[in-house]
Amino acid sequence: MNAGMSVYDKAAPSLTDVKVPQYDANKPTVAVLLANEVTEVFDFLVPYEMFAMTEAYNVYGVAPDREIKSLTGGLDVVPHYSFDEMDAMLGKSPDIIVIPFMPIFNEKKYAPVREWIRKHSGAKTTLISICNGAENLADTGLLNGKSAATHWGDINRLIKKYPEIQWVKDRRYVPQGNLVSSAGLTSGIDAVLYIVSQQLGEAAAKKVAGEMNYPSYDYVANPQMKPFVAGLSDITYVLNNAFQWNKVKAGVLLYNGADELDLSAAFDTYAASGTTTTLTVSSANEPIVTKHGLNLIARYQIKDVPKLSKMIVVGAESAAADDINRWKNSGSSAKLLFLHRDAADRFAMDPAFEDLARQEDIRTAKFAAKRLEYRATDHLKLKGRPFSLEAFGVPVLLGILSLLIAFFIDRLFIRRKKGSSADRGPAG
Repeated sequence: MNAGMSVYDKAAPSLTDVKVPQYDANKPTVAVLLANEVTEVFDFLVPYEMFAMTEAYNVYGVAPDREIKSLTGGLDVVPHYSFDEMDAMLGKSPDIIVIPFMPIFNEKKYAPVREWIRKHSGAKTTLISICNGAENLADTGLLNGKSAATHWGDINRLIKKYPEIQWVKDRRYVPQGNLVSSAGLTSGIDAVLYIVSQQLGEAAAKKVAGEMNYPSYDYVANPQMKPFVAGLSDITYVLNNAFQWNKVKAGVLLYNGADELDLSAAFDTYAASGTTTTLTVSSANEPIVTKHGLNLIARYQIKDVPKLSKMIVVGAESAAADDINRWKNSGSSAKLLFLHRDAADRFAMDPAFEDLARQEDIRTAKFAAKRLEYRATDHLKLKGRPFSLEAFGVPVLLGILSLLIAFFIDRLFIRRKKGSSADRGPAG
């Protein structure tokens, strides 16, 4: 499990007063799943926020138990309900279950998730997989004989693993009865908007998209797309993970009222690029409540955080003013990065791509957008080095060093041995 998939390993704060959004029996209920080990951060945060933004659903983070669960990039969440608690409260299946990508590292730990999805797979429940959450849905057997979409980087592997499913490469999302699967990460936005438009009307879907400044609403009505494929330029990602030995250590400030999409912009851009380690920081060791009622736990507090290169503040600075002042007074030399300053009318991911280009290089930023299957890149202002000198230079230097070592070994040992054999002459 790499650093981007690390799990919570701190002394947990008291969770006795964790807040849960109020349940309204007159509203349909959305359960967004969390696995026991790790869950993809974008796949969880963004659908959660979007359904909550409509104000038409009860929306909860649900897991096998109420213990702290980890998202990729090092963000940690306290589930609102365990599976058993939600079943007891509703007395029926949720109306919508969102299935993020949840890597199956340990079969015993993952099994409750599979069982709960199968338990609630009746026709009255809409199951929506986000990105490679399609693999989790396929794992249940519910997609057998049906069509499905998933992330472009995994689809060929899944074609071999699940040949009984018709994997679709050129659609942002694929509806199949009560099952909806989406392609790479931001395609999940289109899938959620599609469900909202079907259940609440197109005006409600357009309202959510407008509030997010989402630039690709056209895909909701027409999910056809030109598929991404793996290419030579993607070597940037491989090299960053393998040879970016001096990774930037960036804090992400967690504060009450933080927007979930804004947080995802930090964790699923920097941490997933292979260039940056992200550390969650808060002013006190207690749950942080996001804009739409998620409970987050920071792994560090301002007083004890390790040395950082920068501290990322997402969203509106005014909402985090008290925590920003505490950080400024902490004596840390790390610079503050206000990721969304002057970006109130932009999609939250855009400033992150642009800052990543400045921090690292343009190739890294472009692959970050491709990995997220983000299409609206023409308006991005990517400025920086064309490629990473470290990521490309280190393997070149290692290659040269290997050749030199091989040359000297040849000269010192192999050729000397051959010379000694020649001096002795043939045996007689």
